[in-house]
Amino acid sequence: MLKVKTVFEQAIKKASFSFNVKNLSYLPRWIILALDVFMVFLSGFLSYLLLKGIGLDFLVSSNVPMISLLYVSVTVFFFWVFRTYSGIIRHSTFIDAVKLFMAQSSTFLFLLLLNTFWNIFIGDKLFLNTRLFITVLLTFCFLLLYRIIVKMVFENYINESKNNQITKVLLYGTGANAIAVASAIQMESPARFKVVGFIDRASKNTSKRILDLPIVEQNKPVPVLLRHKGAEALIIADDSLTNEEKFDIVDDCLEFNFKVFSTPKITDFEDKESISRKIKNVQISDLLERQPIELDNKTISGQIKGKTVLITGAAGSIGSEIAWQVHAFEPAKIILVDQAETPLHHLSMEIDKTYSSVLVRSVIADIRDYKVMESVFKTYRPNFVYHAAAYKHVPLMEVNPAQAVFTNVMGTKNLADLAVAYNVERFVMVSTDKAVNPSNVMGASKRIAEKYVQSLFLYLNRSRVITTKFITTRFGNVLGSNGSVVPLFTQQIANGGPITITHPEIIRYFMTIPEACQLVLEAGAMGNGGEIFIFDMGKPVKIIDLATKMIRLAGLRPEKDIKIQIIGLRPGEKLYEELLNDSAKTLPTHHEKIMIAQDAFDDYEIVEEKVSQLISIAKGFLVEDIVLKMKEIVPEFRSMNSTYETLDS
Repeated sequence: MLKVKTVFEQAIKKASFSFNVKNLSYLPRWIILALDVFMVFLSGFLSYLLLKGIGLDFLVSSNVPMISLLYVSVTVFFFWVFRTYSGIIRHSTFIDAVKLFMAQSSTFLFLLLLNTFWNIFIGDKLFLNTRLFITVLLTFCFLLLYRIIVKMVFENYINESKNNQITKVLLYGTGANAIAVASAIQMESPARFKVVGFIDRASKNTSKRILDLPIVEQNKPVPVLLRHKGAEALIIADDSLTNEEKFDIVDDCLEFNFKVFSTPKITDFEDKESISRKIKNVQISDLLERQPIELDNKTISGQIKGKTVLITGAAGSIGSEIAWQVHAFEPAKIILVDQAETPLHHLSMEIDKTYSSVLVRSVIADIRDYKVMESVFKTYRPNFVYHAAAYKHVPLMEVNPAQAVFTNVMGTKNLADLAVAYNVERFVMVSTDKAVNPSNVMGASKRIAEKYVQSLFLYLNRSRVITTKFITTRFGNVLGSNGSVVPLFTQQIANGGPITITHPEIIRYFMTIPEACQLVLEAGAMGNGGEIFIFDMGKPVKIIDLATKMIRLAGLRPEKDIKIQIIGLRPGEKLYEELLNDSAKTLPTHHEKIMIAQDAFDDYEIVEEKVSQLISIAKGFLVEDIVLKMKEIVPEFRSMNSTYETLDS
């Protein structure tokens, strides 16, 4: 018996009979309708008491049950017409209030007309119109009031009970964009944020309130306002801010370890749910100190639509983005060429999901194999070639110069020669700023590839041969590309640090992957052949500043939560990159952000001979001989922090 009692007591302890509002599910519609009908009876009873208290006859007819049934039936009918009971009470909105108003107004008008006709044709009234009006008015007030109470109880209780999970935020802005964001936040379930006020930089409405929330005058730095209001984060919802103003706000907040979120411009057609989903952490790509590049796509579309486009290195970060952007211009065929089987398969599967009319073919091939690539050109006869295949990691190519030559030089030569042989209209080569005054094998190999395609075009042009237009694009580091510092830093932060930086003074130019690929497509459209297009990439970014911002964007503190470790320059690495040779000049184009580098052209016969010799030497894998030959072809190639520095003397 004692054992049974003990088991029963343990069961009682494990069972939870506590009432928890958060665990309540949504009520069925019939229960909401029953509550609404109860409010109708309550209103009728109160109107009876009210009129009786002032000595008025509240009913003309003596058939009270019939009159009551008539009133309730008509009211329920209009509840059904306007679906007043179909909403979720805890998520009631202004629309629900409008529905209630329309239902009660319709009820009043219908019964008023019925009472008038009854009086005319029967000679008697069913009820006093005064009592009808009072009852309808009370019913509307009660229906609306209990919905507001339920909504406030749920919002306040849940917000308080989840205080550790909800971030208190100030919204920067007081315009329509900010109001839409705040409204979406209040409707979001489960809630992520609690808005505690709006920051008005114009300081014109600080005596007023928006959505019953205070408007804060920006008379102090934003972090001070955040601390004063007890907010943990800022949501930037002012779409009139310039990039510079936004950078200053973000930097100030990050400096004092406040989180920063951003939202895009809200359209009038977006619902609250889609707006709340767009509230995201400020990304490092948002902090590039320049305006995003917007390119004119009409010319590109006119050239590519209905054509066959071949993309090398299609499985890489640049090649895959080119593939997606080209796909949007509706070519007849896209030929994706890469030797990386798995990522190429994933890309083709993703493109296939679009169910477009564009024919996509994935080809496993190595651009170093001339015969294989010739079969690709012969089979598909491409009109456009976007050449993004390359070895790009500086330290790896420094110890594997033969592989840099095979892929970056011989591979490009193979493709360029085949483009001429098979009458390709345009050949666009993706190059790098590391090809300018190269300090490493990788940069030198890309510069040799540039020289080859330039000299080939010039030679054919002078020979008056109608041939392929060879165009080169040259840009800096790409945020988020495979092997770039941003994914590396992200991983290091996720692992708890340290973040490794090669030198505290190292700087780089950055752009986003979509921008880089837009430049490639734009260059392919505007080029007449032989040009090297360079990009106005704004201010260079100090890598240590980039690391610091990324740590703060993750909500952590540099040197306290995440250490920054200096490990020294890697072989062949510069402190800074350049977009132009010392002797080169630039010419403007129709786009203010795109320029043409005027590098000296070399004779094709000389370049072709030296490139052939370089490939022959590379096949012997004689490292120093390879690098010496590269320095001969590219006289400005000066090795830095490398064992090849002795070759420069």
